[in-house]
Amino acid sequence: MFAWTTRGRKVFKSIPAEQFEKTKVMAANQGLYNGFLAAGLIWSLCIGDTNWSRNVALFFLTCVLVAGVYGALTASKRIFFVQAVPAILGLLSFMLQLS
Repeated sequence: MFAWTTRGRKVFKSIPAEQFEKTKVMAANQGLYNGFLAAGLIWSLCIGDTNWSRNVALFFLTCVLVAGVYGALTASKRIFFVQAVPAILGLLSFMLQLS
């Protein structure tokens, strides 16, 4: 989010250099969104009540899954594997715990 025009160029080498400045606002929005999702999952670990903690974690894992599927459909199929698959694994882990 903060290093899109600096570090981002080194990480995402397939993107033309002139695109980084043009997409800076979009990258910041995505970074902020992902930060909120991560904060929600961390928050779920800090809740003492087990049921409430699970509900919060399930909500945020579902948000990550929806974002991963949407990203795969609209931007890059790779997003599904990077974002949605870990969310699916987390949700499956919850389902196995509940049964």
